[in-house]
Amino acid sequence: MSTDPRFGGPGPDEVWRTALDEGRFLLQHCRTCHACRFPPAMVCGACGSSDLEWKEASGSGKVYSATTVRERDNSYNVSLIDLAEGARMMSSVGGVAPDEVRIGMEVRARIVREPEAIVLFEPKEGGAW
Repeated sequence: MSTDPRFGGPGPDEVWRTALDEGRFLLQHCRTCHACRFPPAMVCGACGSSDLEWKEASGSGKVYSATTVRERDNSYNVSLIDLAEGARMMSSVGGVAPDEVRIGMEVRARIVREPEAIVLFEPKEGGAW
């Protein structure tokens, strides 16, 4: 893990990547205003505080927006996911055809290696978060 002189240790992106490599989905939470933020940053996007802590994400979310990208050999979706913690992240929903991803669809995160660790989502079975 490399260090960043602004932090006296690893920067937010490095912490995020290392956690994913370890199979953990972490999000930053502001100790001042209690907002959750993504992507990782040096300060809270809601109040500007630098007093951020890392917490394990629940992995639950809902599709906020989705589009299908069509290529010659295959199609895939790009989706914005509203996480249960309050942050929004761009990812993809698998486990269904790209055209079947719907706004409001409940999803669950999983970490996969492609070859680098990333967070993807799949439809959640059962009720609400």
